[in-house]
Amino acid sequence: MSQETSSNRSHASFIIYGMSCSSCVNRVEKALKSLPGVYDASVNLATQKAHVSFESDLSHSIIILSLKKIGYEAELYKSEEQLKSFGKLNNRQNAEKKEVLEIILLGMLSIIFILPMIFMFFSIHWQLNIWLQFILATFVQFYFGAPFYRSAWKSLNNKIGNMDSLIVLGTTAAYILSVYHLINNLDYVILDNVPVYFESSVVIISFIRVGKWLENRAKNQTTNALRSLNELFPESARVLKNDQIKDVNLNLVEVNDVIIVKPGEIIPLDGTIIEGQTQADESMITGESLPVPKDLNALVIGGSLNGNGFIKIRVKALCSESTLAKMILFVEKAQSVKAPVQRLVDKVSSYFVPVVMLFGILTFFARGFYLQNWETALLNAISVWVIACPCALGLATPTAIIVGTGVAARFGILIKDAVALEKAHSVKIIAFDKTGTLTNGKIKLTFLLLNQISEEEFLKISASVQWGSEHPLAKALLDKVSEKKIKIEQAEKSHSLSGKGVCAKINDREFFIGNIHFTEEFGVLIPEIFLNHFEKLMHEGQTISFLFEKKSLGYELLGMMGFQDEIKKSAKNSIKYLHSLGIKTVLISGDNMGSVSLIAKELEIQDFYANVLPEDKAIIIKSLKNSNKIVAMVGDGINDAPALMEADVGIAMSTGTDVAKNAASLTLMNGDPELIVSALEISRLTYRKICQNLFWAFIYNAIGIPLAVFGVLNPMFAGGAMALSSFSVIVNSLLLNRWKPKIINSKSQKLMMRLI
Repeated sequence: MSQETSSNRSHASFIIYGMSCSSCVNRVEKALKSLPGVYDASVNLATQKAHVSFESDLSHSIIILSLKKIGYEAELYKSEEQLKSFGKLNNRQNAEKKEVLEIILLGMLSIIFILPMIFMFFSIHWQLNIWLQFILATFVQFYFGAPFYRSAWKSLNNKIGNMDSLIVLGTTAAYILSVYHLINNLDYVILDNVPVYFESSVVIISFIRVGKWLENRAKNQTTNALRSLNELFPESARVLKNDQIKDVNLNLVEVNDVIIVKPGEIIPLDGTIIEGQTQADESMITGESLPVPKDLNALVIGGSLNGNGFIKIRVKALCSESTLAKMILFVEKAQSVKAPVQRLVDKVSSYFVPVVMLFGILTFFARGFYLQNWETALLNAISVWVIACPCALGLATPTAIIVGTGVAARFGILIKDAVALEKAHSVKIIAFDKTGTLTNGKIKLTFLLLNQISEEEFLKISASVQWGSEHPLAKALLDKVSEKKIKIEQAEKSHSLSGKGVCAKINDREFFIGNIHFTEEFGVLIPEIFLNHFEKLMHEGQTISFLFEKKSLGYELLGMMGFQDEIKKSAKNSIKYLHSLGIKTVLISGDNMGSVSLIAKELEIQDFYANVLPEDKAIIIKSLKNSNKIVAMVGDGINDAPALMEADVGIAMSTGTDVAKNAASLTLMNGDPELIVSALEISRLTYRKICQNLFWAFIYNAIGIPLAVFGVLNPMFAGGAMALSSFSVIVNSLLLNRWKPKIINSKSQKLMMRLI
């Protein structure tokens, strides 16, 4: 999505054209942050995008103009579906064809210059006519090298160096030295004995242009996962209106429109089935590998694949507000935020180019005085300028994050930002909510004890009070009322009592549904028969709720309800595997001690807390953080939101509430606890790739520059090595695409995975 606004703050992404290295990133960020009205800016070299947070009254054109002033073209980033227009696709394809032709031509010219060196190995002495060398080298230098000159000139105007400055410095020095020899030795031109270095400038430019082309192709692959999500959107939907079926552009379909989906088609938008039944393949969205049965009134997700059923769907969300659109926005945001390690790398890189320029000059003078051969000294300096590569440093972190977050999204793991990813890799304590997280959350009403009220009346009042609530107990109650076809009355002034229950007015009568905390706080007397059953149900692990009516003399108990839940199938093995990784697990629940202790014992969780209020969950998380270990919290309800925000890493189940998902830094698109293990693993693997990339980028420069100083690498090989360094960093990041979630075997506890 191109832009979103909240209160007086807007957020927008811009495509930046012309960035080549970390120095460019620093310059663009500095320009954006210095603009009045801009709160923050984050620039990503790998995606060539800037994400800007700014005052709502600041126009996009001013932001774009500020970038133009420092030599960069920019445009507002639009969602992929808008970029799918035929014209832009055609332009992109034409540009790619032109670039391929240029690369082929450049490759042929390079071979012509390299051939004499190859022939020397076979004792064949042949050299291209020196005038032809001059003509071809001039063409390569100022036509194929033009992008480097333009970028270097912009950089010079802004009094800052970039990678292209080093390339221009090195190749121009080799070219000018060759022209100097040519002019000073015109008498020997015919004999082709003049020592020229045209091949160095030609081959360096060729290597770097080819390397950049490979790098750009590889960078495009890093966003394949995001592109795959975008491609789940069909172009149109089959809308049924006035007994007529019309194909309507997806962006024009409205909420409550009825759409028809045939067997084997992509379900266009989120909605509810109003006719028919089917099975839906939601693997690309939730990571659920098996088809999900969908009956009448079932919710379906846009982008999932319809099975063998013919269905009619009532649309519940616009294209821009659909689950899939939110997923795409979530991933894009994650890829736009920098990891803390990247900020440090960018700071180091900002000094890199000036230092290398100075180092090249020092090399020239030091080697010149030592060798008493200024020509060789200049070639050594050229090698230093050419081999130094800040680009690899700039790409090391963002490419790994883009691939990591993208492949995670493909399996239903949404990582909010790079900060969360960096923290998640070192989690040592995980606190779990119980209901809906470790248990199925499909709680059933299993027990009723009434006090002078009929079952139908009791259920009607209870359901009316709970109407609209997303709490699992409320859903269980409403399911029972729906099953018995009891009509619900409209409640007035309904509101929740944090951690205690909910109250509402019905026909001027005030009712409360609450837990044992409510009875203690308001001094409600519970008859002995109810207390006896309460103790028994607690021992069985059931969750208890009471229904009261407020009277003039206090509260009257109308009845008691018992609810039961089941542990998720994969919960026990997932917890066991987390323990094998040395991760401590904690259970925190607002449920009663009997229910919580029963679940904790079954799952072998040593530390557990029961009867915990929402605000107290956050306090427990804070105390766990005092151990100086990274703490994660997994939850799905509104009452988990404070704890999710307090945790170093908040993990929300998408089966839960929007409040929980907004508070979390990771969202799991299905409620399988195995996905928690997978989320931690992809975080660890991504962070490992970042470390590998940074190590390679630093070690490459640490080894390459000294070799260039002492003349071990000539300028041509230096250019090839430089081009290879960036490409290798990207390819290493792309290996993350081979990752698949771990499958925990309940018998052996062994893990099946694809090796990286």
